[in-house]
Amino acid sequence: MHNKISRSVALVVMGTGIVSCSPEGKMEQPPNILFIMTDDHTQQALHAYGHGLLDTVLFPNMDRLAKEGAIFTRSFVTNSISAPSRAVMLTGKHSHLNGQIDNGRGRFDWNQQTYPKLLQKAGYQTALVGKIHIDGVPQGFDYSMTLPGQGHYYNPDFIKNGDERIQFEGHSTRLITQFVMDWLEYDRDRNKPFAMLFHTKAPHRNWMPETKYLNFLEDHDYDLPHSFFDDYSGRGAAAREQELEILNHTYWGLDMKFEENPLTGERDIRYDRNLDRMTDEQRIAWRNVYDPLNEAFLENVPENKYEIIFQSIPRDISHDFLQNTAEGLQIARFMYNRYLRDYLKTVKSVDDGIGRVIEYLEKNDLLEKTVIIYTSDQGFYLGEHGWYDKRFMYEQSLSTPLLVRYPSEIEAGTKVYDLVQNLDLAPTILDYAGVEIPDDMQGKSFRKLAAGEEVDNWRDAIYYHYYDYPSAHMVKRHYGIRTDRYKLIHFYYDINEWELYDLETDPDEMLNVYDSPEYADIQSIMHEKLKKLKIRYGDSDRIYFPGF
Repeated sequence: MHNKISRSVALVVMGTGIVSCSPEGKMEQPPNILFIMTDDHTQQALHAYGHGLLDTVLFPNMDRLAKEGAIFTRSFVTNSISAPSRAVMLTGKHSHLNGQIDNGRGRFDWNQQTYPKLLQKAGYQTALVGKIHIDGVPQGFDYSMTLPGQGHYYNPDFIKNGDERIQFEGHSTRLITQFVMDWLEYDRDRNKPFAMLFHTKAPHRNWMPETKYLNFLEDHDYDLPHSFFDDYSGRGAAAREQELEILNHTYWGLDMKFEENPLTGERDIRYDRNLDRMTDEQRIAWRNVYDPLNEAFLENVPENKYEIIFQSIPRDISHDFLQNTAEGLQIARFMYNRYLRDYLKTVKSVDDGIGRVIEYLEKNDLLEKTVIIYTSDQGFYLGEHGWYDKRFMYEQSLSTPLLVRYPSEIEAGTKVYDLVQNLDLAPTILDYAGVEIPDDMQGKSFRKLAAGEEVDNWRDAIYYHYYDYPSAHMVKRHYGIRTDRYKLIHFYYDINEWELYDLETDPDEMLNVYDSPEYADIQSIMHEKLKKLKIRYGDSDRIYFPGF
């Protein structure tokens, strides 16, 4: 393939801005950077990835980025949980080095090196809008408008430039999009290249769509994934003891949108708090949709099964009813579809926002001068293994969407099959900006891969480490590696169990073959690769001890 990168020349810093020389000798700015990150969006929920869940293009603007740029088919995270993933993206370093190992115990030091700081020093004007979910005052940004913590979907508070807290009326996705556009139109310095970090809250739990999409997809029935009633017999204690199951671990209030438990009459205070944030008009619109749907569902629930459905009953009893009776399957389908539809409704608003920003760039002659990167902080389960949420090193939460559009280098429809991670985003963005990549960043620039070039000695395995246990959802601590075909996982802390998967013969990861004699050689090879990657990334055995 022709090498578009070779036509560019070295960047030089002149005054406060970066400029480059074109082949004709004209001084030009380096590209703008638009980095779009959603929260918990997964590859299965993007038609371009072809996983089969979506039979139509629900999100045309995301699919446009895939069609007009590069789509990375093997894009993964290093630690599938929000704050650690974001810290990895900012620093280009694994969690044990940047300090943010989980959502609670780890602490991120904003004084450390991040790619936005390096862009600032090189003359970029930087902005952060939306969710960051890392404690402390964000550094490296000329402007920030961020949600505190997880933030709210309706009428959320924002923190402006690290200190001024303001509540705005509206849906968070629409507000975040508007703040991005307002900054681009009114606040940016047109003499400098910009780097805009456009971070949405959606589609994070508890999946509250904006009012315009409350009825979206309600006429569409999604089939249960074939692994929905997984009994976890092919795996170990970690898969059996998690608390991620749609049928057993979601809440009738917070997640299923019932204002009170139909059996006990109890209200979910967390759901009430979300409703209390709404205006009267928003709340009426909400109830006009969900109340009739909920009432129709309750009419079909056998009264003698209320206790199984609406109260905590041992899993084996509830699953026997839900899986093996017509009434039970109807209830399971309702819960799955309520979850999935609400999830997709929130993504729909994100896609609208991306379309609005792309349209703005196009109208202002900025689109072709801007590198657009779309990703999520991690993947998510959409009913696979019966689960929602993330955390595990299994494929649906380990992988994440990654799309890159930059027509001057990337041919439309490019597919990249190499193994990349969120660890690589910081060095890649610096590479596009013409800024030197620090030696201590552990990621690698995938700029050439996006341009369709082969890169010598690209990685043949990725490294993963999850720490957030005991904690919400009770996914045990584990680390491991994934190659193009195999995956090795070690669950530790309160157990000592190994899992090995052959992703070619078992893409759904239903059968652990770690102790299978026919995989003895593969097991040995994977252990050796794991040992080498631990050394390469400086991951010490001390972090495997209980009490860390």
